[in-house]
Amino acid sequence: MNTAKVDVLLGLQWGDEGKGKVVDVLTPRYDVVARFQGGPNAGHTLEFEGQKYVLRSIPSGIFQGDKVNIVGNGVVLAPDLFMAEAKDLEKSGHVLQSRLHISKKAHLIMPTHRLLDRAMEAAKGKDKVGTTGKGIGPTYTDKVSRNGLRVGDILDRFDEKYAAHKERHLKMLASMGWTDLDGLEEAEKVWMEGVDYLRGFHLVDSEHELNRILRSGKSVLCEGAQGTMLDVDFGSYPFVTSSNTVCAGACTGLGIGPNRIGNVYGIMKAYCTRVGAGPFPTELFDETGRLIRDLGHEYGAVTGRERRCGWVDLVQLRYSIMVNGVTELIMMKSDVLDGFDTIKACVAYRLPDGTETRDFPYEIDNVTPIYKELPGWKTDMTRFTSEAQFPQAFKDYVDFLEAELETRIGIISIGPDRDQTIVRQSM
Repeated sequence: MNTAKVDVLLGLQWGDEGKGKVVDVLTPRYDVVARFQGGPNAGHTLEFEGQKYVLRSIPSGIFQGDKVNIVGNGVVLAPDLFMAEAKDLEKSGHVLQSRLHISKKAHLIMPTHRLLDRAMEAAKGKDKVGTTGKGIGPTYTDKVSRNGLRVGDILDRFDEKYAAHKERHLKMLASMGWTDLDGLEEAEKVWMEGVDYLRGFHLVDSEHELNRILRSGKSVLCEGAQGTMLDVDFGSYPFVTSSNTVCAGACTGLGIGPNRIGNVYGIMKAYCTRVGAGPFPTELFDETGRLIRDLGHEYGAVTGRERRCGWVDLVQLRYSIMVNGVTELIMMKSDVLDGFDTIKACVAYRLPDGTETRDFPYEIDNVTPIYKELPGWKTDMTRFTSEAQFPQAFKDYVDFLEAELETRIGIISIGPDRDQTIVRQSM
């Protein structure tokens, strides 16, 4: 029996760790790249050859040669946004239709899902989650309540199915007292154009396709969106997304068995960021936090919102490594800390009762981070091409992280470009 495995790549913090760049760098090692969850609320930014691209729904392996890229059943897809994203890539010379396969079981984000998203957030008042307003949550809600509209539905009696779903959504909005339907008709027109465009792609039973690929001995890289701390089960609930962003989500989001998982690559920043509401123990509200944001260009790829910034949180990272079964760490944006005299890392939390813990607790709203300070390296590393060039203080920082996290750091990113990536040792 063939023992081909899938490797999984995912974020370990609150998203925005730099997954798109890493998928792009690793793709030459694989035959297929598959996205297993999330929707167009997650932007993966890639930079190479002087160009910058932001992918929202399309797997980040699309730029590498003739690789097959698969949008799995765990993804939620907005046809209009997908069409705009794909056409932008086509204009830049990247042919998609022959290489991009889309699961028939992926759920569709309707224009009325976006209205529901806005209405639900407004109803929460000061307790709002801080969603991107893309309709992700309501789409996943329809999915789990068995009311969803899927990609495969566009192939048979679609107008009838769409009308029924729209009517149900409008009744829900009316019951919530939401009357702002401005722009819905125009949004539907573009959305339907996106549906027609979607029909031109390979719409597949991706679970069968992926398992056939594995049986043939080919290699697959599974790409996650957002980050572990936004997982609906294991994240900082309720300030989370609506899907499983952890490694287990690759199984349910693609239809592959747990025994098919090989390496699990966990991506982290050398510091930490968060977008939207919710607890963030190491958040910095001072000049240091603003400096990290500005140096790291920490603004949402999709929304443009400022990201909240703070020191790296090793309590949180140990937890993420545990629930994902991470086998290898990849550290991004090391260069952002090049100019700091002192680097801090949270090694434990002080709980409200005064006790200390290195384990991630049920609630993190009122914990106080306990920091270890390390000397900065005060060196511009952005032009380095090998690990041998790293200053000793940075090597010490990496050694410290590996010891605390009990996991090897195999790749270090020192800039946004594809070439600014140091592979420390064979992965």
